[in-house]
Amino acid sequence: MSTYMAKPSEVQRSWYVIDAEGRPLGRVATEAARLLRGKHKPIFTPHIDTGDHVIIINAAKVVLTGHKLDQKIYYHHSGYPGGLKRTIYRRLMEKRPTFVMEKAVRGMLPKNRLGRAMFKKLKVYQGSEHPHASQKPEIWEAR
Repeated sequence: MSTYMAKPSEVQRSWYVIDAEGRPLGRVATEAARLLRGKHKPIFTPHIDTGDHVIIINAAKVVLTGHKLDQKIYYHHSGYPGGLKRTIYRRLMEKRPTFVMEKAVRGMLPKNRLGRAMFKKLKVYQGSEHPHASQKPEIWEAR
């Protein structure tokens, strides 16, 4: 018996909604990455994008456990000498909570063109409203 390999034309994509309110950032991000990657499906194939579309709502109400809100630092570099910028996650959560969630999920996906294609299927919103009602998304319950 040979191993089953999914073909891109055979993949059925669903839409899922994950409510991040009151849940830890990493727990929500791992669930979203699993769904985007397609690891919850029996037809999962590592080199094919078998994942689904994911909508994360209430990203502004996500929780960082312990002292991470004040001690965790986001770094980025402008490209110029001395251009290292630091931002504490408390400030980042106040200004751009959707970016925090996107960064957490992106870090859990493959670092190649397949991972970039998977990331395009992620939609993150600060509040509980989203414009994807016509896709009839299912609510994803944490396991």
